Amino acid sequence: MKKKALILTTIALATSAMCAQATNVTIYGHLNLNVDFVSSATNGSLGKIHRVSSNVSRIGFKGTEPLGGGLNAIFQVESQLPAAGDGGGGPWGSRDTWLGLQGNWGTVRFGYMLTPYNNIHGYFGNAPTYLASILRTGALWAQVGPSKANGSFDARLENAIRYDSPKIGGFQWMALYSTDEAPSDHGWVGSLGLFYDNAGLQVGLAYETNQGYRAKNANDQALTIAAAYNFGSIRPALVYEYLEYEVNGGKLKRDLFGGSVTMPIGPGKLYGAILHANKGTGAPVGALRAGNKTDATLYEVSYSYDLSKRTMAYVGYIYIDNNDNANYTFSHNGNANTRLGTAQQGLILGLVHNF
Repeated sequence: MKKKALILTTIALATSAMCAQATNVTIYGHLNLNVDFVSSATNGSLGKIHRVSSNVSRIGFKGTEPLGGGLNAIFQVESQLPAAGDGGGGPWGSRDTWLGLQGNWGTVRFGYMLTPYNNIHGYFGNAPTYLASILRTGALWAQVGPSKANGSFDARLENAIRYDSPKIGGFQWMALYSTDEAPSDHGWVGSLGLFYDNAGLQVGLAYETNQGYRAKNANDQALTIAAAYNFGSIRPALVYEYLEYEVNGGKLKRDLFGGSVTMPIGPGKLYGAILHANKGTGAPVGALRAGNKTDATLYEVSYSYDLSKRTMAYVGYIYIDNNDNANYTFSHNGNANTRLGTAQQGLILGLVHNF
């Protein structure tokens, strides 16, 4: 019996090893928790709202199976975690979740995922503190806060097909198509990105069009150009964005300019950014307004310090100076009761652990 059990155990271990070699599965994620002290719409004093926030904390599973001839099957299932215990999570697969194929010719994926228009954000701001939390520059850029149906150009899309080319000489291009499965309108989104990353220079061009997606016969588009150069001790970056929406027989147009800088200070990294959204012309779309005094300027600064390869502490401050007829707020954890002309500000103390 012992000999038989030993044989069965050996067979089981060998089978497990072969399965592990056939499909490599990785469990990954991160927890990003912080304390926010922010202003409210009714009182501008800092700290009138204070809370512990979970900034898109997540857990995911991804894997690769070699199919032979340099071809791999790849997959990812990622879900958001309500780590602060106050909501903000999502159902299974609530973040980028897809299945695809990868080869020397590039990568194709099918499922639910971000667009190439999202990829360009890292070219402008490369500090980890800007990617989530109230510090995200998407408060003004790309209409991140509203849903896709309300004019966002930085959204995770369902029914999506995406292709990423291989990198050649620092160049890479990406394309995504997503369709609205509603039986009547049949709106769709197309997103394109062209990126160059080599020898410290990063340049990105991204374009996205929403054809009948926000509303029937409403065709919207966005264009962003971003560039940065890493001098070693300092990394400056610039960004320009143009938004155009079809509304009420006319068009809402708005452009944005911004600059950022990243530099090592002591044992950590200092990041600062200024973005200015010009006034919109035309009729309003969602939270984006048009007319005189609808412009706004965002100022932010943060400092991050790596406690280890996986754990980082950070502190940051953001101030959104809304003109009299503007009501921009934070793209993550924004104030729901904003009103025209109210400045938004927040101080944040956070801790991130990657696993």
